[in-house]
Amino acid sequence: MPVGADAHRWSTFSGERTLVIAARTVTSTVRVLETLPSLLRGDSRVTVIFAYDPTSAFNAGVLELLRDAGCRVMPWEQLESSSPDLILSASENIEVPEGNCPVLVLPHGVGFQKFVPDSRSSGERLSGAVADSLLETGRAWLAVSHPAQEEQLLAVHPKAAGHTLLVGDPCFDELVGSQPRRVMYREALGVAEHQRLVMVSSTWGPTSLLGRHPDLPQRLLAQLPCDEYRVGVIVHPNVWAAHGAWQIRTLYAAALDAGLLLMPAVHAWRPALVAADVLVGDHGSVTLYGASAGIPLLLAAFGSDSVPGTAVHELSALAPRLDLRGDLLRQVDDVVRGHTPQQYAAVADQAFAERGHALARLRTVLYRLLQLPEPASPPPSALMLTAADPPVSQVTSWQVTTLVAGEREEVSVVLSRIPAAVCGFDEARPGPPGSFAHLACTTDERDRRLAESASVLVRSRCSATPVEALRWIRDTLAELPGSLLAASAVRQGVCLVGLRDGRVVEASATGPAGDPGLPAAVVYACLRAGHPLNGSRVTLRVGGVREEDIVLRLRPVLAAR
Repeated sequence: MPVGADAHRWSTFSGERTLVIAARTVTSTVRVLETLPSLLRGDSRVTVIFAYDPTSAFNAGVLELLRDAGCRVMPWEQLESSSPDLILSASENIEVPEGNCPVLVLPHGVGFQKFVPDSRSSGERLSGAVADSLLETGRAWLAVSHPAQEEQLLAVHPKAAGHTLLVGDPCFDELVGSQPRRVMYREALGVAEHQRLVMVSSTWGPTSLLGRHPDLPQRLLAQLPCDEYRVGVIVHPNVWAAHGAWQIRTLYAAALDAGLLLMPAVHAWRPALVAADVLVGDHGSVTLYGASAGIPLLLAAFGSDSVPGTAVHELSALAPRLDLRGDLLRQVDDVVRGHTPQQYAAVADQAFAERGHALARLRTVLYRLLQLPEPASPPPSALMLTAADPPVSQVTSWQVTTLVAGEREEVSVVLSRIPAAVCGFDEARPGPPGSFAHLACTTDERDRRLAESASVLVRSRCSATPVEALRWIRDTLAELPGSLLAASAVRQGVCLVGLRDGRVVEASATGPAGDPGLPAAVVYACLRAGHPLNGSRVTLRVGGVREEDIVLRLRPVLAAR
């Protein structure tokens, strides 16, 4: 972006006002990027310049974020020469150059609810509150989402009197307004209709959920059967910036192998939150957003750095706590059953005013500070969020527990699967009396030790013909002599399961075509229980949420040429 006295010589668009966006952290920058387009849509009078402030401990990723968004970025040292008419930021910690232009500070979370380390000293400060030195100039304007935040701010920063602006919260408006698309967001994440999505949310710092319980995602995956539940995690951008994506992905490698939905640092957390059935959180803003939007909540951590009297602090007195030593599955189910839609309405009322009008009010504020008439176009309203790409790896191995009940024509198999990658993160829990346990792997499993130990092997792709399936079964059982059976889908709803003794069972599912590992588990269970494999009709129950019939019959062994 051309700046300076001769910028007009190189520019195509000649705006009447210059708006500088101060980009310091990913958290604050993304808030502006998500809000600003709706405010300036189609207005050529405003020239926007992005200035990068590299002084934050959490500056990693800011330049990449701006470049990915197509923003032209200038160094912070050039800010003064750009002659801005307004500086806009969602970071309260910027050092603005001397001048007369106003500075509008947006919240990058919900209000002033946390004490954070002060980069200017060894002490702490109130997150979201600008320095007194800037307040003394009279240039700073602070947007708030509720009148209670103004009262709180004035109690600790009296110099902010007359410089707060009640606008509401555009992010909360988007979350609430996007609820009609909840099914679409779940489909985009690969969450089936019958599954519950448990979303873990962590703010940053040692008192955060992941700071105190870094293995909670793995433990949830180890206790929640993967056919009935999905687990995701929303990690604060400051954690990504401080530790890096490599370390985070290495730390949660087992969880990722078990199907963890690790949401990217920006944008994707919002549709993922709307999609959630249960939120496991802490004292961060995402937890407050989710509870206020009506999502059942379990608090797994709550830091002493939370500010008393704030909405999130009030939430801590109402929300149930997750007992990490207890049965996580039972607690998740209990919080869903006991939840009511208005359970946290009083907390939401304390945090979010002017609901549905935040963007319109913010546009009015922005143009007033720019000293321009508002555009003639209708006031902006919150748009529904776009779906997130599924950030997930396919699960390739499971610890499978089956329980066979009934006699001959009334046989049922109850099945539960836990990804093998996270089994070591929880104490081994014995299955019901009379149940069978086995290890199952697909051909995509990269850990050779698991494949060699598996009792059941499943082909990842469907075989084109029965002959191809039989050839694969023969070769697989020969290659991995420790396995008891191998299974391959051959056409919609039909799976061929080859046994070590040479028999082949055709398993036909009456329900929708899906994972061939399920009929393979039925054959394994019937084989262990001594039930006949020819002419049997077995009812498969996957937890309490899915049921279908599977017909078993022995078939002649075709020569696999």
